[in-house]
Amino acid sequence: MKITSKNVTQQTAANYIMASGSGLSSPGPDDISRVLHAVRAHLGMHVAFVSEFVAGRRVFRYVDGSEGELPIKVGDSDPLDESYCHYIVDGRVPQLLPDPSKHPITMAMPVTTQLPVGGHLSVPVRLKDGRVYGTFCCFNYAPDHSLNERDLRTMRAFAEVTGHLLDRDISERQERDDEIARINSVIEHDQISIVYQPIYKLDENTVAGFEGLARFPEAGSRPPNEWFAAAAEVGLGVQLETIPIAKALAALPLLPPDVYLAVNVSPTALASRELAAVLDSGSTKRIVLEVTEHTSISDYAELRQAIEPLRRRGLRLAVDDAGAGYASLQHILSLMPDVIKMDASLTRNIDRDPARRALASSLITFAKDVGSQIIAEGIETAAELDVLRDLGVILGQGYFLGRPMPFDNAVQLIPR
Repeated sequence: MKITSKNVTQQTAANYIMASGSGLSSPGPDDISRVLHAVRAHLGMHVAFVSEFVAGRRVFRYVDGSEGELPIKVGDSDPLDESYCHYIVDGRVPQLLPDPSKHPITMAMPVTTQLPVGGHLSVPVRLKDGRVYGTFCCFNYAPDHSLNERDLRTMRAFAEVTGHLLDRDISERQERDDEIARINSVIEHDQISIVYQPIYKLDENTVAGFEGLARFPEAGSRPPNEWFAAAAEVGLGVQLETIPIAKALAALPLLPPDVYLAVNVSPTALASRELAAVLDSGSTKRIVLEVTEHTSISDYAELRQAIEPLRRRGLRLAVDDAGAGYASLQHILSLMPDVIKMDASLTRNIDRDPARRALASSLITFAKDVGSQIIAEGIETAAELDVLRDLGVILGQGYFLGRPMPFDNAVQLIPR
């Protein structure tokens, strides 16, 4: 594909990038690399690069070249005042140089003969706030008098697109840094608390166990699942998960020996050394790890192998949100959990919906056939509770039975 318009615009450049297999909706390093390659190939130049000006130096952030070893590579840098870029940005050297050896400034610069630099095009890359990020450059190893103003307009158009991509990339990096700081602040200031929701034996109306649930600051605007998702995005997922797990399990010795504790865990954290370290300090026989439905598992065999030592020590595995989506069913079939937690979407209105009753009944039968135990989540009415008892569900939890509460309140539910 070749640009033929004499009046290249930023929109033309954007269209060209998208036609080449990239778009502007999801900017990233690959997008800028494609821009750079497209321009260099279109102009038939030997080398193209995007540089950034940092503390008086020119740093090569993106480099593209024709066949053979390139004279520069990503991460290289040199003093800014020893480069063409410095003089081009301040207007002392033209952006179009067919032969740098003929210009009074560039002819005296060592880089002209050392690389060598022949035909040269360079334009500033500006960010949306007007700052000069660096330059967008192409050069040949020999003089090139075929370079013209249309080529320079092409460079300017693509440099503008590159500026937009860099703006988005910088913004995303800043958001990521802000998120990391936010999560680290919560960890460092010990702002994660635990509440305990009772799990009842439905036939006896007694507490069988508790589910420890993490609570974070800004509870009204950012629920726990969003905190965990954000932490996973920035590489802090396992760390943020294991802290509340350890906090929740610290209450286990304070509970009667026939009462267990359940905690939520993602597949990534489940197979981690960090979680193994948390669980290595005591008995696991009264611990249930609930694998969340929202994260896919790429290698079930590897996960089974990772948790097998824990299961041999008596730890029980549960699959959370069963019936809510395809992932939970895959978890059940591949992990063969000890406990299957029937999602609240099946429990809700089960007393008035024959389809929900039929699906719940099938899941209950399946659990019995494979030796798993069913826990019904989200019980909110007496009518729902009655139907679940009739279907043979032994364990359940929900607001009708008990809301999440501080440990001191939760422990009062257990008869002394």
